[in-house]
Amino acid sequence: MATTNPPLLPISNPTPATQTASTTDPTTSPGLRLFLSRFSDSIQRSLSDRRPWSELIDRTAFSRPESLSDATSRLRKNLSYFRVNYAAIIALCLGTSLLAHPISLAVLLALLAAWCFLYLFRPSDPPLVLFGRTFSDRETLLGLVVVSILVACFTSVGSLIISALLIGSAFVCLHGAFRMPEDLFLDEVDSVTGGAAGGLLSFLGGGGSTGRI
Repeated sequence: MATTNPPLLPISNPTPATQTASTTDPTTSPGLRLFLSRFSDSIQRSLSDRRPWSELIDRTAFSRPESLSDATSRLRKNLSYFRVNYAAIIALCLGTSLLAHPISLAVLLALLAAWCFLYLFRPSDPPLVLFGRTFSDRETLLGLVVVSILVACFTSVGSLIISALLIGSAFVCLHGAFRMPEDLFLDEVDSVTGGAAGGLLSFLGGGGSTGRI
């Protein structure tokens, strides 16, 4: 009696779950890593241009401006010289305002996370799928813009950010108008303004190939 061999079943190698997840996980995208690297480098370069705080609060260097044009000239020169210090003061006002309102801070962080993981650092392939529906990049961007507008208009996040920026800007304008610029600024400002003009926002340029930043 002839023996029959059992039929051969096709064997497929399943794709590991970790490998599948890594292809769609925005935290592993080269765009995010490139952005974080540029952001870190930009912060380090900007901090190297920070002026001593003792110069910022030197009481002997304050005087009333003689005219509006004098105040404007002082403000322009002091903005060039103390730009990193002023940015730190505005950031401190913004951070203090948000920390005093933890719910608004949580809403803002959730909105930023949505922008980062759903659009900015998400690879364009495969497309975004939510609730069984596929969204194109244009639809994703439009949805995030609408949500951002709703958050800014119907929550306290927008008013907190605007009020903090106004308070910080008012301090900067008052300090810049009453702080007498010294001659030792001027040559140094001319030499660094061209190279460090991008400063704090230089990390936004030259996007990566896989992300949108």
